[in-house]
Amino acid sequence: MNTLEIRNLCTSFFTEKGELKAVRDVSLTVGAGKITGIVGESGCGKSMLARSVMGLIPHPGRLVAGEILLNGRDIAKLSQREYCAVRGSEVSMVCQDPMTSLNPVMTVGRQVKEAILLHNDVSGDEAERRTIEAFESVGIPDPDKRLKSYPHQLSGGLRQRVLIAMAMVCKPKLLIADEPTTALDVTVEAQILRLMRKLCEDGTGILLISHNLGVIAQTCDDIYVMYAGSIVEHADPVTLFEAPVHPYTRGLMNAVAALNRNETVLETIRGVVPNLLHLPAGCAFSLRCDQCGKDCADRFPEMHSIRPGHEVRCHLAGGKEGT
Repeated sequence: MNTLEIRNLCTSFFTEKGELKAVRDVSLTVGAGKITGIVGESGCGKSMLARSVMGLIPHPGRLVAGEILLNGRDIAKLSQREYCAVRGSEVSMVCQDPMTSLNPVMTVGRQVKEAILLHNDVSGDEAERRTIEAFESVGIPDPDKRLKSYPHQLSGGLRQRVLIAMAMVCKPKLLIADEPTTALDVTVEAQILRLMRKLCEDGTGILLISHNLGVIAQTCDDIYVMYAGSIVEHADPVTLFEAPVHPYTRGLMNAVAALNRNETVLETIRGVVPNLLHLPAGCAFSLRCDQCGKDCADRFPEMHSIRPGHEVRCHLAGGKEGT
């Protein structure tokens, strides 16, 4: 069963200079009790995809096409008022910077209690009891004392745990984690990732967004690679890391392999990410691809399957000139 199913989603920003296509024809699924990863470099559209699912697209952006099915219900058609009822209760998000996500002049306990009271008809005492339980569940020590702490009084790891507790306290079916371990040391990172896996045991589906291939590899059941607003490859972790097909995916993997071989000169992908206001007519990666042909430059590739569970958006993959 899929908790989230996105179909052909497009999100654009309409500026004085033209249409900026931040998310282009994205389709993906997040299974119940599974962790689905999205990996890609900064600026590829990962966070904007998350904002699109949450109904938090900033002005002057808007969702221009596609469906966002949460437990079979297309939440893309909801009004802002209806979205507010869904946000927090059915789908929650953990952002990458807890210092800017938490209110600095309110105690963390009060912030979590407010989330409970907003979506549940319970007393203040019951909300505080649930807050303490939520803090305990994410491994916050002395949870009854931490209720009275302000964000600046907590470490980065504890602040991130508070955000996860806030996101999970109303037991949503979908958790979106946008770079949840950025700026955390490796021991805290491991704790947060173990916590996310534990949340899946209760049936929660998690969409994990990261540029860190190591985090994605060790955590996810399914992986989507994103480039310039589009999904370019999709497979399970073993397939993606052992047999990547898209030239962009292979470039990412080669850079990691160079690190693993302790090479002094890292392999890089030539060129730069295209301006989303002026994308090529064909494949967005065509300007950086050594195998680029006429179709690549002139025609936007469709996502197609090359084997069960392995999809790629590339004209050359799976054909006579296949990679």
